[in-house]
Amino acid sequence: MTTTAYSEASTAARIPGRSWTIRLTGHADRTATVTCTTVGCKMPPRSRDLAALRVFAAQHAAAHAKTATVRPNAACHCRAQQCSAHPAAKVALCTGAVVLVLRHDPSVGQVWTLAEVCETCAPLMTHATVLARAPRTRPATPQVTPPAAQPAIPHPTPVPGGFSAQGAGVGTDGGEEGVRRQSRRGSRSRGRGGRNPRQAR
Repeated sequence: MTTTAYSEASTAARIPGRSWTIRLTGHADRTATVTCTTVGCKMPPRSRDLAALRVFAAQHAAAHAKTATVRPNAACHCRAQQCSAHPAAKVALCTGAVVLVLRHDPSVGQVWTLAEVCETCAPLMTHATVLARAPRTRPATPQVTPPAAQPAIPHPTPVPGGFSAQGAGVGTDGGEEGVRRQSRRGSRSRGRGGRNPRQAR
């Protein structure tokens, strides 16, 4: 029994994993043709030059791999095929990120298959090579709104002599007028408590 459980949580629904198959097919007259499952791909004409057709097929598979962007929300294509690519594994737990693999048996050399599969199935598949991986999706970072600027608190204006000009105004002892009054009061106090200059003589 085969089960599926993706460890990469995603709110979006998964889309079917893609697959590309390039096949070299021989004919009774010792000619061969190259076909691709992608509609619209231009293939070379039927030929007796099997070596050239084999090179073309390999390059065509590489071109598909280069232009295909692995989608992080793709479903495992191997799972869609009942995991027939690794029949020895009784249970395939499809987990991990999506990767793009190329399956090609060099001893046969007739079929090149690209597929989007999960990280668990990829190493279980025969003659498979991981070519690309889906980019990791990072959770959105919440934007922090800076606090509103607080109005500046006015500081007392320093005045020579240690006095503060805060609250100074008409009818107060602040400002320069207040300093003059304080000076005159001090002079009177010293005059009363001091000696008479004539008595000092």
